[in-house]
Amino acid sequence: MAAASEILRRVFTTLGTPITFQFWDGSAMSVGPPEPSRCTVVLHSRRIARRLLRHPTPLRFAEAFIAGDIDIEGDLLAAASVGARLDRLAWPLRTRLRLLPVLLRV
Repeated sequence: MAAASEILRRVFTTLGTPITFQFWDGSAMSVGPPEPSRCTVVLHSRRIARRLLRHPTPLRFAEAFIAGDIDIEGDLLAAASVGARLDRLAWPLRTRLRLLPVLLRV
């Protein structure tokens, strides 16, 4: 869980919107500004977390939602807003390479 938390923190903190992630074991973490989050993404398995964290895109999150691999609790418009910002996120290759060992632990 620590590896997934580290990646989620690095990815979603830069988007400037508070969001909560609940893991398959029931633990949860919030990222972003220190405001209450308006939505929670519930990750049902380690496998889906690994898939989404390798290349976080709105399309992957939408596919996972439709397939029932994740749930979104709370404000769906807030989740869509985060997704739109995620689409514009560009990580430099250096950042991706630094996160690779962390991804392998998820």
